[in-house]
Amino acid sequence: MPVVYSQEGRCWSEAQYLAPLLSEIAAQAATADRTRSIDPALIARIKQNDIMRLAGSPELCGLNERVVVIGNELRAAAARCTSTAWCLWNHLCTFHHFAGVLGPDHRNLLRDIVSQHAWVCFPAGASTNVKAAVRRDDTLLSGVAAFGSGARYAEWAGVVFNEDDPTAPRFSLVDLRDPCVRIDPTWEAMSLRASATDHIHYHGVAVPTARVVPWTPMYRAIFRAPEYPVIHPRYREDWVALSVLWLGAMATGVAEISFEETAGGIRERIAIFGTKMLERPTIHVNLGRARALINAATDTVYAAMAETDARIEARVAPTEGDYFRQTGAGMQAVLLCEEAMGLIQRVLGGNSLREGTDFERRFRDFCAMPLHINGHVDRITEQWGRISLGLDAQNPI
Repeated sequence: MPVVYSQEGRCWSEAQYLAPLLSEIAAQAATADRTRSIDPALIARIKQNDIMRLAGSPELCGLNERVVVIGNELRAAAARCTSTAWCLWNHLCTFHHFAGVLGPDHRNLLRDIVSQHAWVCFPAGASTNVKAAVRRDDTLLSGVAAFGSGARYAEWAGVVFNEDDPTAPRFSLVDLRDPCVRIDPTWEAMSLRASATDHIHYHGVAVPTARVVPWTPMYRAIFRAPEYPVIHPRYREDWVALSVLWLGAMATGVAEISFEETAGGIRERIAIFGTKMLERPTIHVNLGRARALINAATDTVYAAMAETDARIEARVAPTEGDYFRQTGAGMQAVLLCEEAMGLIQRVLGGNSLREGTDFERRFRDFCAMPLHINGHVDRITEQWGRISLGLDAQNPI
């Protein structure tokens, strides 16, 4: 008999928006992993789903959904296909950033993106180098932007670039359907094979200069100022902080389904020399520890998401401490789940390394989560330690 837990007061819920698509997301996961691209028919159905509008405020024809609810959706998607969830995660958190950076003056463009269920991405990783030249009313962008998660599925990309002054970066949105844009599938990694972390090549693509705005380092502090105009109070929250929270929620989804499938599938398995694995005390210990770790991870990240929702509802601007509370909670959730995934792998033994099993794929996909720069343990803990000592944080994001 499976263990049944009461659900009163539970911090997470099942997906609402993606519920009709979860079976399809799961069914194509192995194929997506093998072909390194998400099923185009699934992408089309996701774009028809209101999941695309969750991070948009009412002023932008969005659903203004709570951070916890978005976490629930991504958690459920990650358990079915982590690559699909990764691309959706990127869309939702980067749109939040774009709405904050572009602000009220560009609400018409943002409203069009939301109302059309358009997909956005933000290739701005290491090796990105985009230059600009102003020509009358247009700004011409040339160069390469790296780490565009979801780029091949997207209609719009945020781009950070330099004009004459390399210390004053600028920002705009580029329509990826422009013939002067080329998307190069460059992600040949062990994990998240269908995440489409691509390079985008800009070949003199023109954007209206009126759509160009400053992109200031430490923008999270600027957004908090009462005099800084925002479309909605939710956009005072830093997108990096939200991305780490939602990454932590996704980690709990991957760890949870890995645990449940292992605990369910091990009951009839036989170990070496005919011993039932169900009766091995070390399996009891490792699964018990994994269960506690996953529970702690879920509680940690959902508590921080609930605090964020309460702050947005109360129209209270976040502080630097709130930023590290968010990033620290998401980071710690990922680390707890990382330990749990290791214990589950230990229980499964050599079978967990067999190419093609669901756990093997999920384990590979999970490996990308602790390494993402936004929630990387070295980045977060060093800076949190600095502010704990009364020093200023140094990282610009």
